[in-house]
Amino acid sequence: MFDRAAYEKRVKWFTEARFGMFIHWGLYTIPSRGEWVRNYEEIPAEDYEPLKYEFQPDSCDMRQWAKLAKEAGMEYAVLTAKHHDGYCLFDTKTTDFNAMTCCGRDFIREFLDAFRAEGLKVGVYYSVIDWRHPDFPHYGDKHHPMRNKPEYSNENRDFDRYLSYMNQQIEELCTNYGKLDLIWFDFSYDKMTGETWHATELVRKLRQWQPDIIMNNRLEASGEGFGSLLTENPNEYSGDFVSPEQIIPPRGIFDCAGRRVVWESCVTMNNNWGYCSTDKNFKPADMLIKKLVECVSKGGNMILNVGPDATGRIPEESVRILKEIGRWMSRNGASIKGCGCADLEKPEYGRITRSLDGKTLYYHVTEPQIGYVYLPGITKDQVAAIRLLCDGSERKIDQGWITANYADLVFVKLSDSPLLPEPIDTVIKVVLK
Repeated sequence: MFDRAAYEKRVKWFTEARFGMFIHWGLYTIPSRGEWVRNYEEIPAEDYEPLKYEFQPDSCDMRQWAKLAKEAGMEYAVLTAKHHDGYCLFDTKTTDFNAMTCCGRDFIREFLDAFRAEGLKVGVYYSVIDWRHPDFPHYGDKHHPMRNKPEYSNENRDFDRYLSYMNQQIEELCTNYGKLDLIWFDFSYDKMTGETWHATELVRKLRQWQPDIIMNNRLEASGEGFGSLLTENPNEYSGDFVSPEQIIPPRGIFDCAGRRVVWESCVTMNNNWGYCSTDKNFKPADMLIKKLVECVSKGGNMILNVGPDATGRIPEESVRILKEIGRWMSRNGASIKGCGCADLEKPEYGRITRSLDGKTLYYHVTEPQIGYVYLPGITKDQVAAIRLLCDGSERKIDQGWITANYADLVFVKLSDSPLLPEPIDTVIKVVLK
């Protein structure tokens, strides 16, 4: 039976954090055509394998990554411990296809040490599929690079042997690196879902190794599904949050009883998760700030991806965007962290977030208003104080002749200028009585 009280205690930090950094990094940075390059180009293992000797990211400094995440206002971070290509960024006894063997560095340990030092929650991404392992299905599998080559027959492949390998790697991650706050599984598809991974047994072990860890829903579903978290009694392996990919749910996500479900939208900064040297389609900072606000206003999180290059550097475009987000968050982060859905009428000029204790509303004004800003959902006698969040300056409820026709509504004036004090998103903080 699903223990909802234990579940809500487990996810509390996550629903308060709201903003995280996703980091996709591995051998695929060398061809630099995205993390699915083996799949798209149907590259045989023997052609991909030699990249392990080239991967020598001498410019990788996880402390700089961590400081950038902190500066951007992020509260947690997740790094790919192993992606679909099977290359491991951690020290593992299961394979020599790992960074410790090939370049003498345990990047997961470096990541965890650096991000913990900045006070951030930490998590690891782990792909339950593995295109390199000899016992993982090859020919005919929906995603395997050798799916179209009958000479890679699945005869004599032992999937149970692969599951043993997978379990050993997850155990290493969960027992060799101290407390993990989050594990991000990827991904289930077709018949490769749920108990195909022996998911109940795996999750029970996971809870023993890391009692407080939270996980996403992708042992049971993929980015295109929700899983049993939307039912009254989710499966043990349902995970703790839904993980919509490259989309923000139109109305948030609710379960069958109408309760809000914990979710996190995973979003790329350009069009790829892993480094792609030709992809310059970066989303501007103002767009990402507004999308972060949208996520929170619908009761969700955003985890924003960076894809460092083969040298270990985060692309300059990503650094610039994160610093710009950070400047806004330094003044307005209180409307994001520890906040959620306001359950009020959405204003035409933007959105509303509410502190999780219910005592404070944050009106996000993203376009200039003529004269006065209407604050829907409240009455004058409910208001204890109104301030601009960016500088703490007081704003009074307007009660002049211009707004007299709407005496039962709340209006405030931002300034005499037609421009917003905060051009991207001016936040009005309303403290309720």
